Amino acid sequence: MGNSLQDQLFKAGLANKKQAVRAKKAKNSKEKLQRTGKEVVDETAELVAKADAEKLAKDRELNRQRTEAANKKSIQAQIKQLVSLNRIDESGEVEYRFNDTGTIRTLMLQNEHRELIIGGRLSIVKVNDVYDIVPRAVATKIAERDESAIIVANDQSAEDEADDEYADYKVPDDLMW
Repeated sequence: MGNSLQDQLFKAGLANKKQAVRAKKAKNSKEKLQRTGKEVVDETAELVAKADAEKLAKDRELNRQRTEAANKKSIQAQIKQLVSLNRIDESGEVEYRFNDTGTIRTLMLQNEHRELIIGGRLSIVKVNDVYDIVPRAVATKIAERDESAIIVANDQSAEDEADDEYADYKVPDDLMW
């Protein structure tokens, strides 16, 4: 135990005389610079500070990503809840076709629901690859959270109905698709 660290490193074969002389010389020159009042640059302290700064930046980015993921998950849960509470049953005999990202989809609806969708009072939303019909007010709340969940949201246009020359004519059943 009386051996110095330097002697222990020599015996273990982890250091040689050349390394010991170089370390002693560096220590002496550092002490000499401190005595003369010159500023001494400590490279190891700089490296540690740089590593800490990098770690801090990495941790901040990771926390930002986690927060963003949690926010997305929260928004999806809010959308699911809005849809489940305001869903309208869509079973019926009349087909309603709509475009979902380039694919034509078909829902079987009751005639009054189909007319309300066309008139803009009902909207079609997609949550977890399931299409649901919700009132227009709920669809606007969903659009505030996630615009991509809204599939069909026609504009409400009372003026168009008033200006329509053919409003009095009924469309034959065989022309509806």
